[in-house]
Amino acid sequence: MDWLDRMNNTMDYIELHLTDTIKFKELAKIACCSEYHFQRMFSFISGVALSEYIRRRRLTLAAIELQNTNSRIIDISLKYGYESPEAFSRAFKNLHGVAPASVRNMGITLKAFPKMTYCLSIKGGIEMNYRIEPKEAFEVFGVVAEINLTDGRGFIEVPEFWDKCIEDGSMKRINEISGNEGTLCHAALFSRREGACTYMLCRHVPEGGVPDEYTTLHVPTLTWAIFPTDAKSEVGTGEQI
Repeated sequence: MDWLDRMNNTMDYIELHLTDTIKFKELAKIACCSEYHFQRMFSFISGVALSEYIRRRRLTLAAIELQNTNSRIIDISLKYGYESPEAFSRAFKNLHGVAPASVRNMGITLKAFPKMTYCLSIKGGIEMNYRIEPKEAFEVFGVVAEINLTDGRGFIEVPEFWDKCIEDGSMKRINEISGNEGTLCHAALFSRREGACTYMLCRHVPEGGVPDEYTTLHVPTLTWAIFPTDAKSEVGTGEQI
């Protein structure tokens, strides 16, 4: 595991110096190998060149900063190593598909390139399309279960809960009440605390209301990060504003 620790230390070094000049020799030193060998090994394992990985991480953070601060584009471009706003704009548009000035408009789809870490397999480092949108408050109703999140139990208990709701007819009844017969329900995870959370199989509350036997959840006005999963569905996570 020493090798994995060294490689993860190089990833930590990159994250700490994304606004500085990253010296490949220093990364190779941390990994205990030559600079040439480190770059070849990185590209072989991750499927992306080291310089490209660093570029994508910088442009991911730049997009987040543009969305969440009032910093000028010229200041952000210099912060992440670009000598001019024009060079930054070209690189930004090449990755995200839009100009930096457009990012502050709600609903713009961007790409997130997460930090890469090493374990028995590589996590992160894969592009994800997303967009930021505000949504008004709404209510959902459904059935709930308390999920144990320790030691990966959530990956077992959530599918078991879905199977139970399908078998006992809960999912069918929720869809019938909401007027969405024959389709899957939504899922909501909330009241998260150490080692556990509440998980709800749900639908939007219809105009006529719902029977008392169901749990209802009020979702306040939030700004959502929305991640398309395929041509017909999306996953979202909300933050209160």
